[in-house]
Amino acid sequence: MNPLITLIGCGKMGSAMLRGWLADDDLQADFAIVEPFHDHLGWTAAYDNVSRYDSIEACAAVGRAARIVVLAVKPQMMDKAIAGLGSLAGPDTGYLSIAAGIPTAWFHDRLGDQAVVLRSMPNTPAAIGKGVTALYARSDAPDSMVALARQLLSAIGGVVMIDDEALMDAVTAVSGSGPAYVFLLAEMMTSAGIEAGLPDALARQLAEATVAGAGALIEDSDEPPSQLRINVTSKGGTTAAALAVLMDDDGLGPLMRRAILAARDRSVELGS
Repeated sequence: MNPLITLIGCGKMGSAMLRGWLADDDLQADFAIVEPFHDHLGWTAAYDNVSRYDSIEACAAVGRAARIVVLAVKPQMMDKAIAGLGSLAGPDTGYLSIAAGIPTAWFHDRLGDQAVVLRSMPNTPAAIGKGVTALYARSDAPDSMVALARQLLSAIGGVVMIDDEALMDAVTAVSGSGPAYVFLLAEMMTSAGIEAGLPDALARQLAEATVAGAGALIEDSDEPPSQLRINVTSKGGTTAAALAVLMDDDGLGPLMRRAILAARDRSVELGS
């Protein structure tokens, strides 16, 4: 019998993960989805190995223990979401959280210190298989459970292992929240382009294509972004004029530092 992977919460991130799992030919598993609002999950009916449930109680009534329970609900909803979670577990069940801010100690307080809990932080490019996820596991986590968690997360992009859970709040601030910073950059470039005289549609097209293309260049290049920046900056040219503003003492650098520290501190608060 295939192992059972139970997904608690199947919103945008949960759906992206599920699509990645179903596309992974090396992942031979059955999937139980617990999601009370599942109108958007009609497409899963095409898969014989996917079952949907409105509640943990309904899922538990089937009487099949999960190999791993993936917790994909918002941090503010986690306390309610894990009520009755033990009814889904067997002696070898592990738990994988993708919730921002909530430390593994929080789960151990509720599930018992013997529970195998792994913590991760993916980001929204997971929706197109381009995400990056940091994964933390205590040193006593079974290798097989860590390997399964890595396989599940690899279905939506790259996986980076970290051995210090204290880094997770900074990870959340940089990569978990990071796509929003890039989206804002494209948004602000569009607005500035319009102010500079471009038609709205053209400004948006140029800004979005530039951000997407620059990201692809970073991914494809062996050089760091700092060198790529230097490569396209001619002394006394237009790019140099713009960078003089962005790299000023009150420019983008200090602003980004404040933003990331604010996101990190909020992640800490969510886990309190």
